[in-house]
Amino acid sequence: MTTQTLEPSPVASRARASAGSVLVRRRQRWGWLFVSPFLLVFALFLIIPLGYALWMSLFTSTLAAGTEFTGLANYVRAFNDPLFLEGMLRVLGFGAVMIPAQLIVALIAALVLDTLSTWLSKLTRLFIFVPYAVPVVIGALMWSFLYSPRFGPGATIFTALGLDAPNFLGPDTIFASLVNIVTWQWAGYYMVVIYSALRAIDPAIYEAARIDGANGLQTALRIKIPMISSSMVMVITFALIGTLQFFTEPVVLQSIAQGSIDAAYTPNMYAFSLAFSYSQFNYASAIAFSLGILVFIGSFVFLFLTRKQSGLK
Repeated sequence: MTTQTLEPSPVASRARASAGSVLVRRRQRWGWLFVSPFLLVFALFLIIPLGYALWMSLFTSTLAAGTEFTGLANYVRAFNDPLFLEGMLRVLGFGAVMIPAQLIVALIAALVLDTLSTWLSKLTRLFIFVPYAVPVVIGALMWSFLYSPRFGPGATIFTALGLDAPNFLGPDTIFASLVNIVTWQWAGYYMVVIYSALRAIDPAIYEAARIDGANGLQTALRIKIPMISSSMVMVITFALIGTLQFFTEPVVLQSIAQGSIDAAYTPNMYAFSLAFSYSQFNYASAIAFSLGILVFIGSFVFLFLTRKQSGLK
């Protein structure tokens, strides 16, 4: 007895394909409908202001000639401006210190918490993450109190010991003070990212390493860290972008650490000062976009150099 297979006719196949495409288009329309509120807000508060600022950066306003189109003249001026270049070198110096410090603290905390399985690990993880939940302005103000040479706890401790209290907000120490603030603020967030990557590793790999005689340190250095390299690349990228846009902490401490932080301490502060203290909106826009260009180039170069570790081709 033979069985005969009935193949669908071309007309039925085309009908099903047409019905499927209609269903896909209908789902796409509903998807765009749900996404449209976000796209509207995104365009109103990001795309349009960025476009307007970019347009402003192509003009120059003077009392004598008024506003005139000067093209890339503001950008040429920005990359020859010693205040802008000095601020860029300063944030690069911050990055050379802050990024490794944040990465080391976050990595060590994540590795330690990954080996713990008690309720204490959850509580510790929460405590380490809490500084990230504190608004940056509040955190900077809190540290300004702790750094105060007159009524801060540090000054009190040194005075009680009969020693001269160091000025944590002085010109020679403000760099280290800002590094400490930012590390305290962001290490917990990076720790959560790294910890999540560690928890995604198959425990059978650790068991195989233990059978082969690997101890805890060898497992961490030869298995855990290499297997979370993509997450480490992502953390470093976030830290690099955030460091190059350094703004809030030095602005908050500027009025307290008088003489240690000037208006051009970082490129963002320089652009802010030009716009709202000297009304040089066109040049301030060029400074902001010049910084954006450098951030993009730095992030692209880093991701290109680490594309193998991050799994990118």
